[in-house]
Amino acid sequence: MNINVKIAAELGIRESQVAATVQLIDEGNTIPFIARYRKEVTGSLDDEVLRSLDERLKYLRNLEERKETVIASIEEQGKMTDELRRSIDAAETLVTLEDIYRPYKPKRKTRATIARAKGLEPLAEIIKAQQIKTSLEEEAERFVHIDAEKPELEVKDAASAIAGACDIIAEEISDSADYRAAIRRRTFEGGMLVSAVRDEDADEKKTYESYYDYSEPVRKMPGHRILAVNRGEKEKILSVSIEPPVDEITEYLQGQVITRKNPITGEVLRATIDDAYKRLIRPSIENEIRAELTEKAEDGAIKVFGENLGQLLMQPPIAGKTVLGWDPAFRTGCKLAVVDPTGKVLDTTVIYPTPPQNRVEESVSVVLKLIRKYGIDLISLGNGTASRESEKIISDMIKANGLKVQYIIVNEAGASVYSASKLATEEFPNFDVGQRSATSMARRLQDPLSELVKIDPKSVGVGQYQHDMNQKKLEGSLAAVVEDCVNAVGVDLNTASASLLQYVSGISKTLANNIVEYRESNGMFLSRKELLKVAKLGPKAFEQCAGFLRIRGGKEPLDATAVHPESYGVVKQLFEMLGFDSGELAKKLAGGGMAGVAKSIASYKDMAAKLGVGEPTLRDIVKELEKPGRDPRDEMPAPILKSDVLEMEDLTEGMILKGTVRNVIDFGAFVDIGVHQDGLVHISQMADRYIKHPLEVVAVGDIVEVKVLSVDLKKQRIALTMKI
Repeated sequence: MNINVKIAAELGIRESQVAATVQLIDEGNTIPFIARYRKEVTGSLDDEVLRSLDERLKYLRNLEERKETVIASIEEQGKMTDELRRSIDAAETLVTLEDIYRPYKPKRKTRATIARAKGLEPLAEIIKAQQIKTSLEEEAERFVHIDAEKPELEVKDAASAIAGACDIIAEEISDSADYRAAIRRRTFEGGMLVSAVRDEDADEKKTYESYYDYSEPVRKMPGHRILAVNRGEKEKILSVSIEPPVDEITEYLQGQVITRKNPITGEVLRATIDDAYKRLIRPSIENEIRAELTEKAEDGAIKVFGENLGQLLMQPPIAGKTVLGWDPAFRTGCKLAVVDPTGKVLDTTVIYPTPPQNRVEESVSVVLKLIRKYGIDLISLGNGTASRESEKIISDMIKANGLKVQYIIVNEAGASVYSASKLATEEFPNFDVGQRSATSMARRLQDPLSELVKIDPKSVGVGQYQHDMNQKKLEGSLAAVVEDCVNAVGVDLNTASASLLQYVSGISKTLANNIVEYRESNGMFLSRKELLKVAKLGPKAFEQCAGFLRIRGGKEPLDATAVHPESYGVVKQLFEMLGFDSGELAKKLAGGGMAGVAKSIASYKDMAAKLGVGEPTLRDIVKELEKPGRDPRDEMPAPILKSDVLEMEDLTEGMILKGTVRNVIDFGAFVDIGVHQDGLVHISQMADRYIKHPLEVVAVGDIVEVKVLSVDLKKQRIALTMKI
């Protein structure tokens, strides 16, 4: 198989692009680095395509390695043929390859291997030939033998001989790659996935009630329902199986195996086919199809999770504000943390305005003192337990005192995980978990990306069935999303935490810690070149990471931009050619950019040729000079700030509100409309046109206008529509 040709066809790109990218990957370059700084080489492939290419490259290389192992095994057995080799070479999936290898794969002890050891293979061949003219018993009598020394190998009578021969035939039928492929296809196309209740008492919340007596065609089963029944089965609430089109499959097998009308062998072959299918083929095919359905469902869910996570991480930071982080609770009190615009914690305390203590007046007095003392601009309120009660207190306080302070409800998913983590303990050794959580509430408003990277991506509250998935695949996919987001934004080398730095292209966890240690020992970095003094950070790592790290106010003005150090000489040449004063570079970059650079270039193609760089690189340099250190998050919708509270009881059918998309799932999106219970916009209520998936219309963090369809106070459910 020519891997490059196959990948090019699958992704709809040129083979030369694939070959160039594969070489870059093999040389140890990261996807963010390739996407940003090697556009000329790849033909400007974006990070999404590059990730897909990398994934397929790994799969297909693994497939080729497995083929080599299979070929070596079959050759060692002396059973390799030209036709078999061609089949192996043509296999495009691991499933197909394993089907081909199945008859040659060393087996554990089976009924067929025992029958072969007893010398019954010739009888099996006689039965398969279907040319017996006397009786089957007479043929079988010739294979009867008693072995006193090895009684386990004796054949006591004709019936035992026939049974053993049929076991051999059944296994051969089961091992046929062609039969299995056809049966797998028929089961997928015509089978039904069926679920039934196994233990209703175990389903206390009736989460799986709709699957107590449920069936749906296998080929139509959507991913979220597959994951739902899988979880119900795992929790021993449901029993799940596939009901295949048995008659159709049996008829197919009989047509393949019974090639002659011979009443002597016909009946025994039909019984053998039934045995082969029910005992050997059906269970394994069902397992394979369910595994395939689960894998596709997981891949779909992981993709949605990744999209949601990316949108969440790319929420615009609210910069330049002093924020009061408020972690609400009942019995243990509400933890508060005041954080200045740089993220530094100025003060922490605990108040008890909620039940059972209800010390509202005292708590408001404490909060007012903090607001006046530190000039607090915003209150960042977690959406967990006691959030509703806390919001009412905050809203009443703002009204009663005529404050200009606003508040925002933030998703506190993962805050408890972070607060109790080793990282949080190292960051705030003198804080308890409540103080750390309140600090996180404030910081994830100031800079969501920097704060959320400290939390396991699975715990940030934008996934579906994430704990039931292949964890290695999920973690790898989410780590790639975080990596892409971090590198798209860029990282301040002198303020970034080790947890943020480790997601920068080319920087491992060890290197991230080494950078922080170097910074603490030697003071702020004054240039990117200084990175080469960090322990274990060599030229290759420097090449990969330098462009994504920013140094503001350093020796080299370009260090504050996304221009890679390898292109600094190009910038200086460009200045000379355009007649700019290179001495003004630092001043202009610090002042917000150099407007007019693009207009000064008559032809990018000609200018790139003169400078000896690719046109995409030149365009990126010019963009960076005109708007240095631009943050792609600035283009995202700003979060909704509030000063008044809305209760669920205030909602009425037909009310139109603005809300923030909190989570996107296969069947819709949950929207925060400010009542502490996210409303569901079902996929059918998202647009007047047909859409395959909600992500076609919305993303996490989007500000959307919705209309209330219905409110169920008892079940705490809100149905919304975007079709206004």
